[in-house]
Amino acid sequence: MTTRSERAKAKQNNEHSAILMGLLQRPANKICADCHAKGPRWASWNLGVWICIRCSGIHRSLGVHISKVRSVNLDTWAPDWVKSMQAGGNDVAAQIWEYHLPKGFRRPADNNAAMEQFIRDKY
Repeated sequence: MTTRSERAKAKQNNEHSAILMGLLQRPANKICADCHAKGPRWASWNLGVWICIRCSGIHRSLGVHISKVRSVNLDTWAPDWVKSMQAGGNDVAAQIWEYHLPKGFRRPADNNAAMEQFIRDKY
């Protein structure tokens, strides 16, 4: 038997899940904000970016004072975190965090150390 509080929490989680999945359908959010891998399922909610699992590990290593990472599918989201993602997104974040990248900049591809340095420098 579930309590009213548990039902309300489950309903809110379902609503948040639907919102997040909808945000992931935006073209800019269909790729990782950092490495451009397809189908990100992780997010740094305080930075407003959608990221892949590889980049989520790098973000976690930055510390929570820089990047607060959550899984779209595995974690429970607070209302403020969802609002942060609604206000952000990879296109908005790129205008901020990648503003000074030169035209034609090539992201590190297979080199984890280079990708980690890129992410550290970016944020």
